Amino acid sequence: MRVQALAARQQLVLTRRQLREATWTRHQVEHEIEVGRWWSPAPSVVVLHTGELNTEQRLWLGVLHAGEGAVLSHLTAAVRAGLRWSAGDVIDVMTPRGDGVAPLEGYFFHQTRRTYDRWVRPVASGPPRLPIEYAALLAAERDHNIRRALGLLVAVVQQQLSTAERFALAIPEIRKLGHGKTFKAVLGDIAGGAQSFAEIEVGRLCHAYGLLPPTRQVVRLDKQGRRRYLDCAWVLPDGRIVVLEVDGSFHAEVIAWWSDMKRERAVVIQGDTVLRCSSIELRLEPEDVMADLVRIGVPTLRRRSQAS
Repeated sequence: MRVQALAARQQLVLTRRQLREATWTRHQVEHEIEVGRWWSPAPSVVVLHTGELNTEQRLWLGVLHAGEGAVLSHLTAAVRAGLRWSAGDVIDVMTPRGDGVAPLEGYFFHQTRRTYDRWVRPVASGPPRLPIEYAALLAAERDHNIRRALGLLVAVVQQQLSTAERFALAIPEIRKLGHGKTFKAVLGDIAGGAQSFAEIEVGRLCHAYGLLPPTRQVVRLDKQGRRRYLDCAWVLPDGRIVVLEVDGSFHAEVIAWWSDMKRERAVVIQGDTVLRCSSIELRLEPEDVMADLVRIGVPTLRRRSQAS
């Protein structure tokens, strides 16, 4: 009966040790395999049927093969928690660093000295896994494409699977997290800090790149007489006005995007030129934003002083 309950919980995937603890001898287990009722996809794991493994069984196989303390991690754990994201076919499993885990096709075993066991929470069903905040941060850390890495964190928040605040609590828990400062800054944008960030950072970057600083937080009235705030604006020598709108990650939400487009149309109708960038781009690739401002005609301080 004990084996039946365990097999039901683990989708018919058990370790040989679990079978021994349930009083199955090695000879009995080998007999079931020899007669074709069971099979062994890994040396220490037995499946109590002979068909192909489904997704749930593959997850259990990875964790049980990796041994004590193993959990689903990285993209596998994030997708398991509900994230809509292309994760490929490889299953991520995290294990404590120590004895090496034998390779298994279709699996990536992340051995670590980080004490991740305190992050793990009970799950209603399936193998143990990292909470989505830790799983997503570790997956983002491993991604060589920083834009895609940041997009992963943004997706978790936008899909309402976690919050920027919960990410902020998780970041200090992960020792030596790669890109941790960048992740924290961008998650601050998601939480609503992009407006103040734009005011401070654009002015600082203009000074660093020798551009005329913008007028901060220009106020306009829309057709209904309501006050609208633009991030940064410059009055060019020819009288044109250039506006730089800095979008926080939260602007990808449909309603916010719709409102932003309406606001941008109103500004353009008034004859101003609108450039847009994301707060992520402003943090990671400021030189491109500054170069575009120069190309549109924003004066450099040196050129302006010569003209005067």
